[in-house]
Amino acid sequence: MVRTTDRQTSVLRAIDWWTVAIYIALLIFGWVSVCGASYTYGDTDIFSLSTRSGMQIVWIGTSLFLGLVLLLLDDRFYDTFAYVIYAALLLLLFLTIFNPHEIKGSRSWLVLGPLRLQPAEFAKFATALAIAKLMGGYNFNIQRWKDFAAACGVVLLPMLFIIAQKETGSALVYLSFFLMFYREGMPGSILFTGVAMVIYFVVGIKFEHVTLFQTPTSMGVFIVLLLVQIFSSIMVRVYCRQKKAMWLMLSASLGVTSLFLLCSNYVIHFDIVWVQLSLALVMVGYLLYAWLRTRLNNYLFIAAFALGSLTFFYSADYVLNHVLEPHQRVRINVLLGLDEDLNGAGYNVHQSEIAIGSGGLQGKGFLNGTQTKLKFVPEQDTDFIFCTVGEEEGFFGSAGVLILFLLLILRLIHLAERQPFGFGRIYGYCVLSIFLFHVFINVGMVLGLTPVIGIPLPFFSYGGSSLWGFTFLLFIFLRIDAGRNLVHNHAL
Repeated sequence: MVRTTDRQTSVLRAIDWWTVAIYIALLIFGWVSVCGASYTYGDTDIFSLSTRSGMQIVWIGTSLFLGLVLLLLDDRFYDTFAYVIYAALLLLLFLTIFNPHEIKGSRSWLVLGPLRLQPAEFAKFATALAIAKLMGGYNFNIQRWKDFAAACGVVLLPMLFIIAQKETGSALVYLSFFLMFYREGMPGSILFTGVAMVIYFVVGIKFEHVTLFQTPTSMGVFIVLLLVQIFSSIMVRVYCRQKKAMWLMLSASLGVTSLFLLCSNYVIHFDIVWVQLSLALVMVGYLLYAWLRTRLNNYLFIAAFALGSLTFFYSADYVLNHVLEPHQRVRINVLLGLDEDLNGAGYNVHQSEIAIGSGGLQGKGFLNGTQTKLKFVPEQDTDFIFCTVGEEEGFFGSAGVLILFLLLILRLIHLAERQPFGFGRIYGYCVLSIFLFHVFINVGMVLGLTPVIGIPLPFFSYGGSSLWGFTFLLFIFLRIDAGRNLVHNHAL
């Protein structure tokens, strides 16, 4: 029998210290960035608790303490109480919906005296634990629709509660779990469908008001309907192994479309979108006929993909123009390049781009950034903190930070792949998916490449909730990985 003290000593020896070193390096660079972003000319003490840089030291210190506590807990605790932790956070998320305190239009914060906590940040690790518990079971098979629907339900439930708190950005983070689903065997067609929907939305909305040649046809709608037909034809080749049917569908689609396009351009002007819609519906009818004739369900799924694509595109257009609030619509238009609006929705991104560009290769130096010191960039120490890195540390510093995040992601992949049980592997991929989503969206947001949805950069953005939440995510996984080593060593 191993004594508790011996077990704790073994745990500390079994910890992956490379990951801990990367974590500490990110904390240090993060504090330097918070200090640079929040510093005001004339400040004499950056360590004072009255400043954001001083408070960030408190959050870092408490995060290190929480990390140590998480490491000293038995790794079986996380498996055993995964559902209990998930249920507790769900209850907290639900109660937060009725929170009377509204901060920047969001009800996602709980105010406990001087302390403000955001339950959505902690719900990420709770959801990851619940998903790992569910999918790590012996009878779970993601290829079964019933099991896959159950896993999706675990992810979507906290999303709905967070959306009800008017915190859409934090809710979108939960879509990162689908990367883990794909690693665990989710059909690639589902992931492809998600990518296709994004393409439909961007292309359709961006070119909606551009006419095609000399015809009254919308180029955006034309391209989307053509893509639906092309994608469906290729899926017949990939999933039904019918090369001849693919070429037949492509030839009919492109041939008829080209013929009517020439007619509309040179003979009589008319909107050929109706022709394309008819072609798409005929294609769906052909797929349903092939399904009835062969009883091969893949034909039915491709028909559902085509119909779903059409429904999504037209409903997305309706939601954008008739459901979304004006400021939300403007943000999307700015992102797609339809509006510039440098004084409104595009102001944050424009100022952050100026700050990053002014840093050059080597940066202006610690506390010497002019854009950030003069507070030109809103939320520059939280959501837009990466612009401080770019201005003060330059291209080299920004690249160094991104390399650190890349090393963390690669290390998490390595740790996840060496787990002997499904629970540890699935939780590990949940963690790296969340980190990857945050880094990609946040940095892309600052550079004007992704939507401004207001999510923090891990270990950099100011605040205790996000820092604690990311620490919980990472150190629970480190403890699970250390437990793997202990099981292996005791077995020997």
